[in-house]
Amino acid sequence: MIDSHTLRLDDAQAPIDDCWNRIGVHGDKSCERLHEHIHCRNCEVHAAAATRLLDRYALHRELDEEQAAEEESLGETRSTLVFRLGDAWLGLATRQLVEVAPQSLIHSLPHQRSLGLLGVTNVRGALVACLSLVEVLGLEPGQGGAQERRVVPRMLIVASDDGPVVAPVDEVDGIHAIPLGAVVEAGRGAAQVARPFASGVVQWRGRSVTLLDESMLQQAIARSLG
Repeated sequence: MIDSHTLRLDDAQAPIDDCWNRIGVHGDKSCERLHEHIHCRNCEVHAAAATRLLDRYALHRELDEEQAAEEESLGETRSTLVFRLGDAWLGLATRQLVEVAPQSLIHSLPHQRSLGLLGVTNVRGALVACLSLVEVLGLEPGQGGAQERRVVPRMLIVASDDGPVVAPVDEVDGIHAIPLGAVVEAGRGAAQVARPFASGVVQWRGRSVTLLDESMLQQAIARSLG
């Protein structure tokens, strides 16, 4: 069953034919109505389109207010970056995040023995250590589930006690206000993450997201750099 909220969204997202830019006064002036109305602003089609635009703006404001009310009802929240590594969806507190950056070339280091250390990469002219979170977190490599949608791999620049480090990820979903009341204890199979690294699990927008423990992640980063 489709509710009224869905119907409103469908109506709001339906494209508006800006015929005045194609065949009207701002186009090739081939519209047969121009002879009668002289200018598009006098035409009922133009007036109907303007009404739809105003309704759309009003709807977006209404939806924004509904979303704000919904977030307020969730209680205490934590700003969290949700991202994917292989098959695992993970959450990182944004206070640990410096930046989400495009992929860049990683230069391997000779004679380095840390499995988690991939090498270094250039971040605005400075060479920054690049880590594999798959190795750091003890994740099992996976194929992910992105075949049916276009995804863009990114690099996370994460704050650490020794300075920022870079970590490639397969997909970034975005920053969300995760309700702390919805977080449950991490089970053994929480995103295949070694349990010390999981502070909890939350069901968020159809996904099971494992939240990373900040202190344990910092310790693992320090070990990988040591």
